[in-house]
Amino acid sequence: VQLQAYGGGQVQVGDSLRLSCKIQGLIINRYALGWFRQAPGKEREFVASVNWIGRTKYLGSVKGRFTISSGNAKDTVYLQMNSLKPDDSAVYYCAGSTAGWPSTDRSEYAYWGQGTQVTVSS
Repeated sequence: VQLQAYGGGQVQVGDSLRLSCKIQGLIINRYALGWFRQAPGKEREFVASVNWIGRTKYLGSVKGRFTISSGNAKDTVYLQMNSLKPDDSAVYYCAGSTAGWPSTDRSEYAYWGQGTQVTVSS
């Protein structure tokens, strides 16, 4: 299984970005896909997840600003990020899980992509 994340960049406060993650090899009927982020000196934290039937979960601080979705072919997961804040600056990682629920626990995600940097300047 391979995941490749892209779409990060440097933006200003209030701007938007859409991250994408291309998934190859996750050929199962029930799965979950997630986005996590890690800022310098901090633990990697859950941001958002979506499962095979479209159920989603979000970190409280991004609710209403971020939207996770998967492509029609289930081989891509997106993270639309609006109203970005400096605290959103981090390396963002996409991850895949064979669990059927949209877990917030990074230990339940066996597959990880490389990170993509998001920097929000004030």
